[in-house]
Amino acid sequence: MPKRTTNPKTQPKTKQKTKQKTKKPAKSAVRTRSIAGLLTAASLVLALSSCATYDVTAPADAREEATADGALAAANTDNKGGTGVDCRKAKCVALTFDAGPSEHTPRLLDILKKEKVQATFFMLGKNHIAERPADVKRIDAEGHELANHTWSHQILTEIEPAEAKRELSRAQDAVRKITGKTPTLMRPPQGKTDEEVSKISRELGLAQVLWSVTAKDYQTNDSALITKRVLEQTERDGIILLHDIYQGTVPAVPGILKELKKRGFTIVTVSQLLSPAKPEPGMVYRP
Repeated sequence: MPKRTTNPKTQPKTKQKTKQKTKKPAKSAVRTRSIAGLLTAASLVLALSSCATYDVTAPADAREEATADGALAAANTDNKGGTGVDCRKAKCVALTFDAGPSEHTPRLLDILKKEKVQATFFMLGKNHIAERPADVKRIDAEGHELANHTWSHQILTEIEPAEAKRELSRAQDAVRKITGKTPTLMRPPQGKTDEEVSKISRELGLAQVLWSVTAKDYQTNDSALITKRVLEQTERDGIILLHDIYQGTVPAVPGILKELKKRGFTIVTVSQLLSPAKPEPGMVYRP
């Protein structure tokens, strides 16, 4: 059995006009899909080993392909957070929070409500969803997007496939039990995924979402530094990763939102960023 390797935790932002299938040099190949006779834009496939690959696409490319294929702009109206924003025209950035809910989440929700911003919450099951069901209900009730960050934050590429599937399915079940809704997005802990994790995600109906902006708020409680890091990295069609479990993060959010709005950004959920494309189970979305 080949050794399973993973993608780096952080990924530099690259602009892709076309996407191609890339394997190790000895076995390189290109896969293309027609886009209404206009462009070729296939999913970029990263090589993990000589026989293990997974599909990656950028939000802008997903939108472009869906538009060319005639998808309706309202394709995601069944997702919480759908407000009719068209990120093909607006200067959008997705705001996401990992690993909650926590004691800091209610204050964060107050801020987002005041600023009229909706975000995507990649929630942990053990000690979070299970211990704070009222916060999960509020996240849903206030129009934010519910998403999966596994049950106990195990690195999915480092455990057996059956255990990885349980990590995701337990969190799915917990969210569904509280809200009656099943997440369609997941974020693998540390951003580590591979062919097997992608297969499991596909089976569970989960698209995988990485990021382009990280404040590394797990390393500091300095809210000013967190704000600075986010603002320095944010570009159109990016995905911001923050955590609503650390002391310095939530106090940074008002300043981040104020400056992003000043710069002309529309702050959206992940599904809004992808629309009119629908999240594709198993696919990795990375700006």
